[in-house]
Amino acid sequence: MSSPATASSPCLDFNRSLHLIANLTKTAAEQEVENLSGLSTNPEKDIFVVRENGTSCLMAELAARFIVPYDVWASNYVDLITEQADIPLPRGAEAAGKCGASEAELHISWLDRAYTLRLYFLQEAHNSSRGQEARWKMSKVQFLYDSSERTHFKDAVNPGKHTAGTHHLSALVTPAGKSYECQAQQTITLISSDHQKSVALLLSAVRIQPFDISADFVFSEEHKCPVDQREQLEETLPLILCLILGLIIVITLCVYHIHHKMTASQAQIPRDRSQYKHMG
Repeated sequence: MSSPATASSPCLDFNRSLHLIANLTKTAAEQEVENLSGLSTNPEKDIFVVRENGTSCLMAELAARFIVPYDVWASNYVDLITEQADIPLPRGAEAAGKCGASEAELHISWLDRAYTLRLYFLQEAHNSSRGQEARWKMSKVQFLYDSSERTHFKDAVNPGKHTAGTHHLSALVTPAGKSYECQAQQTITLISSDHQKSVALLLSAVRIQPFDISADFVFSEEHKCPVDQREQLEETLPLILCLILGLIIVITLCVYHIHHKMTASQAQIPRDRSQYKHMG
């Protein structure tokens, strides 16, 4: 006869099953990421969509590459010199994602996980001149790389796995409910565990939204980065100046026409000398 401590009731087994199913569903939802790079006409751009419960919760389009310094032996095999590995983010990379109300993540790996890019996002309240406003930002970046991988690291001294990351990052700041867009190239500096070397992350053609996506596979209204806004102003400024100049010319011609018409309508000086009776 089983003791009460070891007895297993049907209700308890059912609750355990539900808990297990919930955990499996949650795990599957966190890893439901689609790589849609084939939809982009830009051969350097990757497109990732994280989906939970059948709808998009994080979307990211970007072209990325890394400039990673590493040591090699000089020709005398005594001194060390620094080379730079140029590592692009290839299309078709593996990805995993995680969504939340205030925190989200996107992890991208390639070349048998020799390289992994991790992007962390945070949504928070912010005090501004208009009061408290909600916004999101990219709060952390990590880049894991293996300098023993020979595609990009040639003859590296003491090759091994390293992690480069940011400290107190506040990038891509965007009002809540909007997507971030920036076509211009941006540079984010990462500090590596490899003798504190500086790794450069170069981002371009970026469109990201980690929160509050209202429609599946559809970005919300874009929030352009300051560089794009300035470039857009520089493009439209000559057109504005031409319109102003054209308006000034039209106004000048109208004034001249009105003045000429008023002058012509005035009484003309008589040409018959007999009308000047006061002259001898």
